[in-house]
Amino acid sequence: MSRNEFRAVMIGCGSIHRAWMKAVKDFNDVKMVGLVDINREAAEKSKADHELTDAAVFTDLDDALATVKPDVVFDCTLPEIHREVMLKAANSGCHVLSEKPMAVSVAEAKEMNAAAKQNYITHAIIQNRRYIDEIVAYRDFIGSGTIGQLTTLNADFYLGVHFGGFRDVMEHVLLLDMAIHSFDQARFISGAAPISVYCHEWNPAGSWYAHDASAICIFEMSNGLVFNYRGSWCSEGLNTSWQCDWRAICTGGTVKWDGEKELKAEKVIAVNGFQSDKEFIEIPVNELACHGHAGVIREFLDCLKNGTIPQTVGEDNIKSLAMVEAAIESAETGKKIMIDL
Repeated sequence: MSRNEFRAVMIGCGSIHRAWMKAVKDFNDVKMVGLVDINREAAEKSKADHELTDAAVFTDLDDALATVKPDVVFDCTLPEIHREVMLKAANSGCHVLSEKPMAVSVAEAKEMNAAAKQNYITHAIIQNRRYIDEIVAYRDFIGSGTIGQLTTLNADFYLGVHFGGFRDVMEHVLLLDMAIHSFDQARFISGAAPISVYCHEWNPAGSWYAHDASAICIFEMSNGLVFNYRGSWCSEGLNTSWQCDWRAICTGGTVKWDGEKELKAEKVIAVNGFQSDKEFIEIPVNELACHGHAGVIREFLDCLKNGTIPQTVGEDNIKSLAMVEAAIESAETGKKIMIDL
C-alpha cells in the first residue's frame, strides 16, 4: 500500500484509548474518520475532547466500516472482543492495530493470523514497551556479544496497585493483565523463542485481590536460555518500574537495567584467583524518533506504506500470548507445560 493519508476508525473509547489519541494527534498521515463505542456518550466525548469535528460517531463497528470505509481500525476494546473486531475489519479489507493481548487464547490468535493472511491485511499489537530508548540499548548491547552469550535473563516486577473494579476479582490477574508485557520484553531483549514453562501462582497474605496476584515463572527458551519472571500486583514498598527490573547474565559478564534510566554492565577481564577481575562498561543509549504508543503506531503506518512487516505483527506476537496461556496452564495443573506453536 502506498498513500499519504490513512483513514482510521477507533473502536473502544474508554480510558486506554486516550494514550492512542495522544500518540496520533501529531501524525499528518492519519485522519480519524470514525469513533465507535457501545456507549455512544463515550464516543461523543472522545470526539469533543480530541476536537475531531469531522469524525462520525457509531455504536456498531459494522456501521462504521460500511459508512466511512476506513483503511485502518485501531482496536481499544476489551481482550474478549479483539477477535470479533479483527475478523470484521479484515473481511472489510482494513488493517488492524490492536491493544494487547492479541486475543484471549492462542486458538483465537491463530484464527486471526489466518484471516490476516487470507485478506492480505496487516494485523499488529501495540506492545509499546519495545519503544523505550533504554530497552533498545539494553537489547543491542546484549546482542553485540561484548560480554559473551546470553545464558540467563531475569525480570522482577513488584508493584502494589489498588485498581478497584474488575481487576480486583479477576482470575490470573497478574499473568493475564500485565505479564504479557514482561514476556514480550523478554523475547525482544533476547531474540529467543519460548519452549516450555513452569509457573507457580499464589495470593499472599494481605492481598486485596480475590485471586492469585503473584507468580513465579521459569521459561526454557531457544538457544539454551532460561528466562525467570517474578512478579506481584500486591507488593508494597521498594517497587520496581512498570517495565520490570532486569538482569542479563552472559558468559563474560552481566548487564542490568532498572526498567527506567539506569543501565549497568560489568565484564570479566581476567580469571584471577577466587573471583574474576571485572570492569564496568558504558552502554550507549540513542534516542528513538517516537516512543511508546507513538513508536508502535508510527512503525505500523510506515510498514503499510512500505509493504514491510511491523515487529509486533500478529504472527510474531502470538508467541508472547502463548507464554501467558502456558504459564496459566502450568499454574492450574502444577506441571511444566511445553509451548508448541
